[in-house]
Amino acid sequence: MEPELQGRRVLVVGLARSGVAAARLAASKGARVTVTDRRAATELADPVRELRAAGVSFALGGHDVKDFTASDLVVVSPGVPLLLPEIAEARRQGVPVLAEVELAWRFLGATPLVAITGTNGKSTTTALAGALFRQDRRAFVGGNLGTPLCEHVLSGRPVDVVVAELSSFQLEGIERLRPRVAALLNLTPDHLDRYRDLRAYAEAKARIFMNQQAGDFAVANARDPQALGLAGCSRGELYTFGFGPPVARSVRDPDPTPGAGAPLVFTPERGAPEHYLVRTRALRGRHNRENAMAAVTCARLLGVPGTAVQRGLDEFPGLPHRLELVAERAGVEWVNDSKATNVDSTQVGLAAFPAGKPSVVLVMGGRGKRAPYAPLRELFPGRVKALLTIGEDAPAVERELGDLCPTEGCGDLRRAVARARALAQPGDVVLLSPACASYDQFRNYEERGEAFRRLASEGGQP
Repeated sequence: MEPELQGRRVLVVGLARSGVAAARLAASKGARVTVTDRRAATELADPVRELRAAGVSFALGGHDVKDFTASDLVVVSPGVPLLLPEIAEARRQGVPVLAEVELAWRFLGATPLVAITGTNGKSTTTALAGALFRQDRRAFVGGNLGTPLCEHVLSGRPVDVVVAELSSFQLEGIERLRPRVAALLNLTPDHLDRYRDLRAYAEAKARIFMNQQAGDFAVANARDPQALGLAGCSRGELYTFGFGPPVARSVRDPDPTPGAGAPLVFTPERGAPEHYLVRTRALRGRHNRENAMAAVTCARLLGVPGTAVQRGLDEFPGLPHRLELVAERAGVEWVNDSKATNVDSTQVGLAAFPAGKPSVVLVMGGRGKRAPYAPLRELFPGRVKALLTIGEDAPAVERELGDLCPTEGCGDLRRAVARARALAQPGDVVLLSPACASYDQFRNYEERGEAFRRLASEGGQP
């Protein structure tokens, strides 16, 4: 049921994009909305301007517990921990506290929700699942990826399905949110600055299944015992995905050999197995085959026809800055993996290219995160043709990896791209996968990736 907000006092905590959308939605439903943020109004000029026009009040530059306890409802942005003392006091006094996604879900009515979470791969899987659904029906795709759910509700656009990426932060604050399909892709240590340990992080992720009922579906990675255990607590029917022989209620890749290109096999509870090919370079790599298996599972469980699923797989363009093909000239691929801001992500990026004849000209470096680069060493032989370093941590990258292949310090991205043009031959790949943050030379990884796209595309032949 939609919550009755007319005349109610609603406090929205946190003025990032989700908080702004929640405040606008509550105000549109007649609530008396106040927003609070630790940042001052001077740091929040754009959202303040937008919300002032909607009649919202402000309590900025810090939190006052009275604003929390005097409210009828507190709505929390994902970046705000629920352990905030003011939130704890509001709860102690009986004030309901909801995540932005919970507020939005209560206005979705009967529209089925496909919710996707996990430590890695959830953005690609959400975008791909959305693309598969859009081959057959009207779908909204967003949540933690792109557009907040409250913004979708505000739009008033009718859809047949909502596909949402949900982070652990968002899942902390749900109460009734019930996905028709809930997928947990994997679970590895993350956000331990917010959670006391891995168990607490896992408990937040597990909330995606807590309201499911008979007739719903839980989806989990077969190679992740913890994810499987959490999904097994759902009252819905469990489907799995992963590498290995086909089994009932699953999608499997029967040939895990990199580059084998074997069809994915979807085996429903009843009916004949179905086969799907992953042919686009936007889904290269073992990790993306897992993402594809999860997306296919979600789409087929809600009845997207097999022909539409295959068409969606073939047409999927990928996500910006995630192994994104940004240029191809004279037989050389230029691939933007600027989102790889840590060593783990660069491992995944490098592993997406087959070993054999060294063909990758790798651009690495930026602001390091004090993590060793040595875990990348095993991926260099037979794969990396040359290493070009940029940014503050270039000396550390060169010290730990420079003995494995020809290595040059380039200083900045423009010089690295110019050097890559000189080195790359037909059949090679120039890969930006920095394993570092971007803040020494760029505002964020997106700006770094756009710079690489521009430099790769401009002038001359590579």
